[in-house]
Amino acid sequence: MLTRLRPSHLPTLLLTTLLLLCTVPIYAIKFELQAYRYPPGKCIWNAAHSGALVIVTANVGPGDGQRVDIEIVDSGPEKNVYLSKRGINGEARFAITAHSTEGDVGVCFKNYLDVAEGGQQQKRVIDLDVDIGADAVDYNAIANQESLSALETEMRKLEGIVKEVVDELSYLKKREERFQLTNVSTKKRVQNFAWFTLVALICLGVWQIFHLRAFFKRKYLID
Repeated sequence: MLTRLRPSHLPTLLLTTLLLLCTVPIYAIKFELQAYRYPPGKCIWNAAHSGALVIVTANVGPGDGQRVDIEIVDSGPEKNVYLSKRGINGEARFAITAHSTEGDVGVCFKNYLDVAEGGQQQKRVIDLDVDIGADAVDYNAIANQESLSALETEMRKLEGIVKEVVDELSYLKKREERFQLTNVSTKKRVQNFAWFTLVALICLGVWQIFHLRAFFKRKYLID
């Protein structure tokens, strides 16, 4: 149950809300995609943690003799491919859930040129909008389903944003611990290599002394 807010708390709540809303990851970009017979992929990368909901909205402009393919992948060690669709036209909307604990999610496009069209100056305009995490949730649908008021809907949205911030901090903490372990391991390896080098030099020096002593004895230069 929501408690009644005092007027003195309203500025703090508004400031907190503004700061949290500034952290919501929303990515929108508009670009032209050149058409080729064997086109290279053009990928737009966004940071997304494991379990994050990603909504991709792509609006592909008109273009005769061209075929735009879309693929959603990640840059993690597993190289997951979440979606691959050929020949998208107009507005298309896709939803995936990120699985990789490391790496970003990439939305890749390829614009194939029909051989019959010939020329290499064909282009299509793509308007891409990527919503990640709390911003990808349709809170209006949740409000209608659960009969939430406007304030309760905003509080639900803030709850999702706060959870996202906590998850981000947890991820940064784990990554810092992983870097620290890597640093300790690297330092230990360097120390071991330094000791090995020192022992090897000492052994080489002792061997050279005995070798030279035996050589000089054979030449009757020393007793």
